Amino acid sequence: MEDCLRQDIRGLSLDEIKELLAGAGEKEYRGEQVFRWVQKKAVACWQEMSSIGEKTRAWLAEKTYLRPLELKEELVSEDGTRKYLWKLGDNKTIESVLLYHEGDVTKARHTICLSTQVGCPMGCSFCATGKMGFWRNLSAGEIVSQVLDTTRLRRKETPAFKAGNIVYMGMGEPLLNLPAVLKSIRILNDKQGQNIGIRRITVSTCGLVPQIDELARQNIDIVLAVSLHAPNNELRNRVMPVNKKYPLEILIPACRRYIEKTGRRITFEYALIKGFNDDQEHGRQLAQLLRGLKANLNIIPVNTVPGASFSRPKPENTRRFAELLRKMGLDAVVREEKGVDIAAACGQLAGRSEVRGFAF
Repeated sequence: MEDCLRQDIRGLSLDEIKELLAGAGEKEYRGEQVFRWVQKKAVACWQEMSSIGEKTRAWLAEKTYLRPLELKEELVSEDGTRKYLWKLGDNKTIESVLLYHEGDVTKARHTICLSTQVGCPMGCSFCATGKMGFWRNLSAGEIVSQVLDTTRLRRKETPAFKAGNIVYMGMGEPLLNLPAVLKSIRILNDKQGQNIGIRRITVSTCGLVPQIDELARQNIDIVLAVSLHAPNNELRNRVMPVNKKYPLEILIPACRRYIEKTGRRITFEYALIKGFNDDQEHGRQLAQLLRGLKANLNIIPVNTVPGASFSRPKPENTRRFAELLRKMGLDAVVREEKGVDIAAACGQLAGRSEVRGFAF
């Protein structure tokens, strides 16, 4: 049977699997068993479900498919970051990143950075994904599979491996694929699956106002990260085309509504670009823009992207910029860098084997 006539079992919630198996006359506990095999244990094939009878496995294989992503390339950074190039069922490719935080700067944890689209339609000029164009959204199963297959691979070396944090900051604009993103969050958060704490899940957006409002209505207790990257419309228009549709005077009130509705802080992302948005006046404009908002600010010295002319400021200039913002009342930090040497850092994912613009 063709995959188009079957459901991806990795994209089904616990309740959906229970309902599916009820149609085969199975009791409720059987659905829980299957869900745990698929999600918690991250099995790669039906035969690994040793507690599920052969007849039930065969029935599931007729109604659904269980297909791990195909690993095309794994790159390991000097700092331990791992970047994975995955091939999807239609031969398109995406990347995801595993970051190790050992507790030297932040709390020890494992974070997986997920892609939500093949490519990205937003066209931000400092982002490698934005330069590659857009093909399609990922399904909830394809999003979840990035966590399951990374976990499965790491457990071969470290049996107790578990992802503690998830960030939807890989390829694509997550809020353009909001239904699949929300479903994947609920699956990954399920206590019988990966059981990733809801407050340990971050969803990033370039600033899509209707979707921010919809996310507020959903009132799901995640962290929302908004990519800002400029303190005024003139500069933001130059690097983020989305600003022409949702300029700062529309975006910031939407962020304020989100905070008021959910009671949650927003994280703003600010890529610091030498000679573009990094002087003291830019800092003062930024502090004024975010004044009174319940928010954090992540400063990210811009990363190298093939075909872009941007460069990062000197470390002392980055430090001075952050110090100014803190003096003006913002909760500002310079993000800890991970995976720059394997093109796995913010803005560098391009859906192909590539390190600093050189293909293997």
